[in-house]
Amino acid sequence: MKKEYQHIYFIGIGGIGMSALARFFSDRGCAVAGYDKVQTPLTRELEANDMAIHYKDDPVHIPATHKHPATTLVVYTPAIPDTHRELAYFMEAGFTIKKRADVLGDITKDSFCFAIAGTHGKTTTSSILAHLLKEAGLPFTAFLGGISEDFDSNYINEGDTYTVVEADEFDRSFLHLSPDVACITSIDPDHLDIYGSEDALVDSYKEFTKCLKPSGKLFVREGIPIKGYTFGIEGTSDYSITNIHVIDGSYQFDINTPAGIIEGVQFKKPGRHNLLNGLVAFAMADQVAESKSKLAEAMGTFKGVERRFSYRIRENDFVFIDDYAHHPTEIDAVYDAIREVHPQKNIMAVFQPHLYSRTRDFAVDFAKSLSQFDAVLLLEIYPAREEAIPGITSEWLLNKINNPNKKLVPRHDLIHEIKASKPEVLVTMGAGDIGMEVKHIERELTYAN
Repeated sequence: MKKEYQHIYFIGIGGIGMSALARFFSDRGCAVAGYDKVQTPLTRELEANDMAIHYKDDPVHIPATHKHPATTLVVYTPAIPDTHRELAYFMEAGFTIKKRADVLGDITKDSFCFAIAGTHGKTTTSSILAHLLKEAGLPFTAFLGGISEDFDSNYINEGDTYTVVEADEFDRSFLHLSPDVACITSIDPDHLDIYGSEDALVDSYKEFTKCLKPSGKLFVREGIPIKGYTFGIEGTSDYSITNIHVIDGSYQFDINTPAGIIEGVQFKKPGRHNLLNGLVAFAMADQVAESKSKLAEAMGTFKGVERRFSYRIRENDFVFIDDYAHHPTEIDAVYDAIREVHPQKNIMAVFQPHLYSRTRDFAVDFAKSLSQFDAVLLLEIYPAREEAIPGITSEWLLNKINNPNKKLVPRHDLIHEIKASKPEVLVTMGAGDIGMEVKHIERELTYAN
């Protein structure tokens, strides 16, 4: 960054991406403070690390140490509305104010940067890549969009030579990066409230590819209409997975690379989508690691990411899985993964739609994806940053689902409905606050089973 600030103030500090940046600056001796709407386990962890956080939008609560424009950098997330009082205070007082993406671009531009882009798979791929770099003994810093189960954190500080970041398409944030190695895992339409059309979204991804450094290398999933080195399953890609076997719920396969075949690789996360995430993470790490065999060995020890096909219960012929899936393509991937590793089982899906606009834009696809399950419990829409859209409700979506075993349930009845249905496999999905219910569901169903 052009100027070194000793005081950093975050508006929206509890977000998964913002909290990783807060940890980064705290690690470097900066005084970190911030605001968020509600207290969460993430904000409590930050407070435990001497970061001053408050939960009411009022400039009076900003620490005096962070009220000097010459020494304080203000970082905010694009999810913060223009009407936010603290943001207005900083703007009127002449502070240096940057979006999270700007700051991430500043931090990573002087390192060897790995950037993971795509509508789906960014967090899992980034977490696998971080694990591979760690096992390869390489010095890196990683900013993750979820809690890695291998590191128990969304921020990893193992050195400064390499950085791992998620290249987020929301608000065109990824255009602030200048990666050395990047990948695109998928370009399914999403965030149409920002882009307006699928073509505009694809154009933004094409613009992202121009952000690579002159000597940069881009990997794209086979079938994506963007030029780059390809990765895929059972195809002719530059990196491909072949000879797949499912053994006790885990994968065993070979990896074809430009330099030859690596046989007998193991990977424990279910789902072909996760296989692809692991493959491109391997391909990216392969650009800097000395030993392919060490990377292949590390693939087998990757634990996972919280809320990414996370097993919460596996006992007494009952399975409970939690996943962040909030897009029809992601729901399809979760369904296919469950069917592959738990064939013939009765599957109940609990889904919390995320955003009114996304529910409206993909209602037909959501209905088709959810209709695959044996039973569906639908929660009310999680609004996040949005105001309600007239006529767009969970009941409206429920009526489109072609499944006789479907029901709209209030959260306080969720446990009762699950117990009454007695599913063999339960999966909770959504990007809203459904994640806050998971431990409660796990506790109740562990006792019941």
